[in-house]
Amino acid sequence: MKRVPDPLASWWQRRAAWPALAPADLAARKAGRSVSVVVPARDEADTVAGVVAPLVQELVPAGLVDEVLVVDGRSTDGTAVLAAEAGARVVTVPEQLDGRALSGKGGALWWGQQQAAGDLLVFLDADVAPSHARSVTALLTPLLVEPAVRFVKAAFDRPLTVGGVLHRGSGGRVTEMTARPLINAWWPQLAGFVQPLSGELAATRELLAQLPFATGYGLEIGMLVDVLHLAGIDAMAQVDIGERHHRHHSDDVLGRMAAEVLAAALARHPAGPHADQLVQFQREGEGFGRRTSAVAVTSLPPVATLPVRRAS
Repeated sequence: MKRVPDPLASWWQRRAAWPALAPADLAARKAGRSVSVVVPARDEADTVAGVVAPLVQELVPAGLVDEVLVVDGRSTDGTAVLAAEAGARVVTVPEQLDGRALSGKGGALWWGQQQAAGDLLVFLDADVAPSHARSVTALLTPLLVEPAVRFVKAAFDRPLTVGGVLHRGSGGRVTEMTARPLINAWWPQLAGFVQPLSGELAATRELLAQLPFATGYGLEIGMLVDVLHLAGIDAMAQVDIGERHHRHHSDDVLGRMAAEVLAAALARHPAGPHADQLVQFQREGEGFGRRTSAVAVTSLPPVATLPVRRAS
């Protein structure tokens, strides 16, 4: 049995807190590099302009962001028009390319990274409301402050609303019930990520170009594990962006998500020993608190194998 390695604690300290720098101050650290924000969107007319507008109005004038690119997944509700009106450059995902179907978020991001011009790419979700420019500023900070960092994940609280009642910290059910146990078992180096299935991240173009992109719900966990294997944990970081409100899904959809997350994990670790600890997170004040619990799986032998049958 392998325990969560001690270096995780030091990684958490080094990779969870970053200086709060103004966009113009961060822009001064770009050292000739350009930044593209890529937003995959399919039928997100209600929210896409709210994601694009703060970036165009705040971060482009500050010189931090050079391009806001919306990758439209062939929407039918006017998403592309609204994104363009908000100031984004819009490209449409082709249905196929070289015989490959470009489906889902993975297909949009795979296409988007090829269309984007930036040396540093930020991926944002289009279904978030309200959206703030500070999320992009936070995601770019480790890339521009720490030379060793090449990949940054967003950490956040995800509330769940049921019957009009807001339950803080109760969202992200596939994360808590599928992804986190798998990661703790097979890749304990990644146990420090608060939101391993977050689709909001920043990375160097050079690193992203070396990764496969799953077209289904296995995209995020596959990318996280692949980056670990390719670049190592010290090239990875996360930033706290506060709270994210996403749409919530029915149990059958969550089941399909979990199955694809599991399939992506199995493809990268089909067998082998597992760790015996689980690291979880709770909001504590202005940050996240880690808690560790034992994961012990024991079993009793078949009664037929016992040498003596015992009477009560």
